[in-house]
Amino acid sequence: MTKPEHLLSLGAALKAAGYAFTTVTPATHERVNRRPENARATDLRGVFGWSRPFGPGVLPDDIVDLMDAADVLDRDGDEWRSRVRFSTYDDELFVHSAFPTTDAESVFFGPDTYRMAEAAAAHVMHRRRPVRRAVDIGCGTGAGAITVAKRAPAAEVFAVDINDTALEYTRVNTALADARSVRACHSNLLKDIDGTFDLIISNPPFMIDPAGRAYRDGGGSGGHDLSLSIIDAAVERLDPGGSLVLFSGAGIVDGQDPLRAAAAERLENTDLTWSYREVDPDVYDEELDGEAYRHAERLAVVVLTASRSEWS
Repeated sequence: MTKPEHLLSLGAALKAAGYAFTTVTPATHERVNRRPENARATDLRGVFGWSRPFGPGVLPDDIVDLMDAADVLDRDGDEWRSRVRFSTYDDELFVHSAFPTTDAESVFFGPDTYRMAEAAAAHVMHRRRPVRRAVDIGCGTGAGAITVAKRAPAAEVFAVDINDTALEYTRVNTALADARSVRACHSNLLKDIDGTFDLIISNPPFMIDPAGRAYRDGGGSGGHDLSLSIIDAAVERLDPGGSLVLFSGAGIVDGQDPLRAAAAERLENTDLTWSYREVDPDVYDEELDGEAYRHAERLAVVVLTASRSEWS
């Protein structure tokens, strides 16, 4: 089992070494690693970013010792691998699961994380009133919660997830960022946490995943069930003047977005005003080759923002 205190020390050592890595999509990751010259890691980025195998002498001894202490180093003869990755965003370092993320309890970080965090940051910076109480639903690495906390230092920020590994990594990442106002809590949506919020953010799983992996499968025939449940939670738990920033995705069928249609139906008879936009109209094109998306013409990632009037 990973040991958080040593994982934090490993992250701190990487920060001190100037480590930086931008995590790409799984398809890009696989393509880049497939190149013959990338068969084995030769540096920190190869080990902790690209999840390549390596052997003795590649990393400094102190880094290897920290990996052993944190229980994140797998050895098979002279082929070693890290069981975690580290990515950078907003001048911070985030630990997450190694590639490939095939385990059901994997903690994902990638391009959608960057997009979600940017959307949350932009919303916080353009609010008329400061954020006082916020929550990141399905926090994963805690990137969204940390992004909000850095821009709303007086706010109480909750990072909630049902994945204990995600909460462990969130606590490590919170410590690495010195984001002391972030509290990582186990909760199924908002069912295990009390009170109302003036900001709810979320980047939930939104894919149709035949393997049913928790970090990826959004539920239901279209992968939308979790996103719609988050909208329902926001209707119930947003304060006057509060907002939901939901980063999600949809398979577009015959030019129609089924998530948008379902969200409109959910929000029609509420007091929330909302907007919906495509952030990228064509992502994860490799999914179109599979049976799950044989009906779709493209996959898009979207941001839904819903706000309650200050005078509600």
